[in-house]
Amino acid sequence: MNTRLFSFLGGETGRWRVLKMETIAGDPISAVQRLDVVEGPIDEVSKGALWVLRGITSNERYIVRAEQDSLAAKQPALGRPEATFAALIPIRKNGTWWSLAQDERRKIFEEQSHHVKIGLEHLPAVARRLHHCRDLSETEPFDFLTWFEFSPSDETGFNKLVAELRASPEWKYVDREVDIRLIREPA
Repeated sequence: MNTRLFSFLGGETGRWRVLKMETIAGDPISAVQRLDVVEGPIDEVSKGALWVLRGITSNERYIVRAEQDSLAAKQPALGRPEATFAALIPIRKNGTWWSLAQDERRKIFEEQSHHVKIGLEHLPAVARRLHHCRDLSETEPFDFLTWFEFSPSDETGFNKLVAELRASPEWKYVDREVDIRLIREPA
């Protein structure tokens, strides 16, 4: 099993019930009632799935060692019992972003937007895992799928985190974004 590959199946079944779906930029995706997160390849897209978003975990691209160490020291694990709220935020960046060199993207990501610094302010309340879609194919509908888990009492802090990131210079390069909020409950 490829434990780096994750599929997010939106449909009528799944461990996570959708509380709301909001299109922030670009085209929406079909509204669904539930979401299932599957680690590894999926044999079929049944289970009543209306859509499947795929991504793989990979190396961190825009951070330096000190930032990576700080994140590792504060980042909680996913699956904490108290973290019954989640958000799946698929994002696609425009061609201008992808035409930039790695160092130019790093400058926008952290030196101008302070992406890691903002994220560190909200740890350990919010756990996250980033999935890269472009590593699978440039035809995937999104470039990144970010999965967040947090407790209901940390929802206000999570909303602040997302608002701060969306107000940063990095977000002028986002041309498609959907915010899917979820609650973990029996299917």
